[in-house]
Amino acid sequence: MRATKARDAGVAAVRGLALAGMSLIGSITLFTLAVTSIALIPVGVGVFTTPALLDLIRSHADQRRLLAAKWTGTRIPVVRRPLPLQPRPGIAGQVERCTVLVKDPATWRDMRWLLVDMTAGAVTALLPLSLFSEGVFGILLLLGLWKPIVRAGGGYWYEFVRVDSWTTAALAALVGVCWIAAGLRFGPALIRAHFAITRSVLAPTREAELGERIDRLTETRHDAVDSSAAELRRIERDLHDGAQARLVAMGMNLSTVEALIEKDPAQAKKMLSMARESSAEALTELRDLVRGIHPPVLAERGLGDAVRALALRLPVPTEVEVDMAGRAEAPVESAAYFAVSEVLTNAVKHAGADRIWVDIHHTRGMLRMSVTDDGRGGASPGKGSGLSGIERRLGTFDGVLAVNSPVGGPTMVTMEIPCALSSPKTSSC
Repeated sequence: MRATKARDAGVAAVRGLALAGMSLIGSITLFTLAVTSIALIPVGVGVFTTPALLDLIRSHADQRRLLAAKWTGTRIPVVRRPLPLQPRPGIAGQVERCTVLVKDPATWRDMRWLLVDMTAGAVTALLPLSLFSEGVFGILLLLGLWKPIVRAGGGYWYEFVRVDSWTTAALAALVGVCWIAAGLRFGPALIRAHFAITRSVLAPTREAELGERIDRLTETRHDAVDSSAAELRRIERDLHDGAQARLVAMGMNLSTVEALIEKDPAQAKKMLSMARESSAEALTELRDLVRGIHPPVLAERGLGDAVRALALRLPVPTEVEVDMAGRAEAPVESAAYFAVSEVLTNAVKHAGADRIWVDIHHTRGMLRMSVTDDGRGGASPGKGSGLSGIERRLGTFDGVLAVNSPVGGPTMVTMEIPCALSSPKTSSC
């Protein structure tokens, strides 16, 4: 039990140090640059710099959301106005994007959070390590460190104890033990407090969340309808240009065979061979088309095995880890599969990665999928990229997407969909 507490407190101290670094370096830098950029919007310069900076702030906030969920199970909802799916080209598109971002209430929540994160957030993050450090220093005084300090300064105050002898050094060590005990007892709670502060600022109010969710769901409903229509057009086009054309050609070949079977058996045999090849190609195209609509392995064996099968066909070595105790509803599984598929396609085409890792697990009512590659990085969900399309697809199920992709890599794309798992035959989300 004591060993577990010590381990948890040590982990809390390390995590707090990492969070403090993000707060004191990332939040201060981003807040300063963003305020300067927004102030320059009236003169035109900020129109070009503000969207990029606000994208970085969103990624910074999303990264904190992911850590909150991973380290303490704290879910911080994100509700944002959708960006233009197909932005206008040139300066007009840049102005449109900047306007949408600046008018989004989520942007100002993020800015407010940066202020809190660089102050109260940094303090609560540093406290677990500070308690240990202060305690260890008190013990070091008893081990003889007080002598050179006193010789150099004529006396030293450790908290409320003036250390100038072995007796006072022992008293300082006792106080240090108390600080270490406080760190063991309250370290993990301080990390939870850090994320509680983050949630109180980043999460919208109930009324605002409901209003923004209505706007978002209205937008994603339109996106879902448009996507369905586009998918139907794609299926019709593929059938018309692919399998249907081959089947028509096969029918013409068979008609020719009927006319030649008695006059020119050799030519008829050749035409039969061509018809057989056309039927095989048509069958292959139909199978590919069905796989693109809803892969059979997804329907039969679930999301995990479908993603594993997908990974086997990739030219980049891909490791897949799945931890799911059941299955989600078919629409959720389909959305999750195609979202992972598109992220993997992007990683193969654009990242220049040598290896890819996929992790899929379900915890606390949330289906989480992360795709990590060791490529060149620099991916961004903004500017109408493919990641924006994935974000909108997940938004149909009230899901979210977060991207952590510094230039030079690695890139980690994390997707979440609220969902309850059940048996493969009966599931609910």
